[in-house]
Amino acid sequence: MAQAIARKDLSYLVSHAPLPPVSVAALRVAVLFAKWQTHRRTRRDLTDLDPHLLKDIGLTPDEARIEAARPFWQD
Repeated sequence: MAQAIARKDLSYLVSHAPLPPVSVAALRVAVLFAKWQTHRRTRRDLTDLDPHLLKDIGLTPDEARIEAARPFWQD
């Protein structure tokens, strides 16, 4: 399972390893795409959960439906 690099980790990499500006930009784009992929996957997975599982994570079916309908690029 791919995990996105946390913002503080990205800052550490940029500040401690002198990267060319193009590499920094590419790294930022890769991190953004990983974040969007995580949003898309987790929101899709919400649609598969039964009501009792949603209750376990503190969501109603309506809240889960609203969250799942949000675009992947929104936090």
